[in-house]
Amino acid sequence: MRLDFAVPAGWGQRTAVMGVLNLTPDSFSDGGRFNRPEAALRQARRLAAQGADLLDLGAQSTRPGAVDVGEEEELTRLMPALRLIRAWRTTAASPAPLLSIDTFRAPVAAAALAEGADWINDVSGGRQDPAILKVVAEAGCPYVLMHSRGDSRSMDDLARYGHVVTEVREELLRATDRALAAGVRLPQLIWDPGLGFAKTTAHNLSLLHDLPLLMAEGIPLLLGPSRKRFIGAVLEEPRPRARLWGTAAVAALAAAAGVAVLRVHDVGPMAQVVRMAAAVRAAEAP
Repeated sequence: MRLDFAVPAGWGQRTAVMGVLNLTPDSFSDGGRFNRPEAALRQARRLAAQGADLLDLGAQSTRPGAVDVGEEEELTRLMPALRLIRAWRTTAASPAPLLSIDTFRAPVAAAALAEGADWINDVSGGRQDPAILKVVAEAGCPYVLMHSRGDSRSMDDLARYGHVVTEVREELLRATDRALAAGVRLPQLIWDPGLGFAKTTAHNLSLLHDLPLLMAEGIPLLLGPSRKRFIGAVLEEPRPRARLWGTAAVAALAAAAGVAVLRVHDVGPMAQVVRMAAAVRAAEAP
C-alpha cells in the first residue's frame, strides 16, 4: 500500500472519483463557469459534498483546437483559486478532497506543489515539458501520466493506429521509462490512456473494451470519459452536459474492471455508480 504520499481513502479497494474543476473560459463543457476564484471555491465545496475524492484543477484548456495560453496566464488563472481551495481544505470539518493540478508545464506544477497541491495530472505524459518529470520526482507526489499525441491543435490528425490498444500501451511504457529515468518512482505513477486525445470514437471504444490489457502492468489506471465527444457520437447527443447516462455506462464498466480513478464532471451520480459497482464486486454468494 502506497502510504508515503497522498492518496484517497480506500485506495486500491475501490474506484476513486476525481471531480473536474476547470478554471478556464473555454473548456469544452463548462468553460467560464468557474474561472473566478470565488466561483471555483464554491464548486470545490459542492463537488466535495457530492463525494469527490480528488479535485482536478485545470487552467489551460486541452480540448481539441484550444489555444495555448502560456505559463504566465495559466498561473494567473490557477493560483488564486488554488490558494482559496487549499485554505478551505485546511479548515474543513470533514475530510476534504485531495488536490490535483492538470498541467503539462514544469513551472506551473512546481508552483502548485509549493502551494499545497497533492497530485500532478499531465495530459502530455512529459512530452511537452520534460522538466515536469524532475519536478514530480523531487516532490515525490503521484503523477498521472496520460497517453496523447501532438497538442490540442494537431491531435485529431494523429489519430492513426494499426492496433490502438497495443500502441497506446507501448507508448505509455516508453513514457514510463522516461519518467523513471528522470527519477520518478514507479509507485508514483498512474496511467491514463487518454480517451479523446488523438483517438477516434472507434479507438476510444476499443480501449474501453480492452481495459484489462492496459491494467496488466499493475500500474493504477485513471479514465476521463466524462461528457466526451465519443459518447456524443455513440448517443447522437451534441450537447456535452446531456451525456450523463453515457458517461455513467462507461463509469460502471470502468469500476467493474477495477479502474483506480474516474475523472468526471458530474460527481454526485458517478460517486453512486462507483459505490454500487464496489458493492457488487465485494459481494459473496450467500
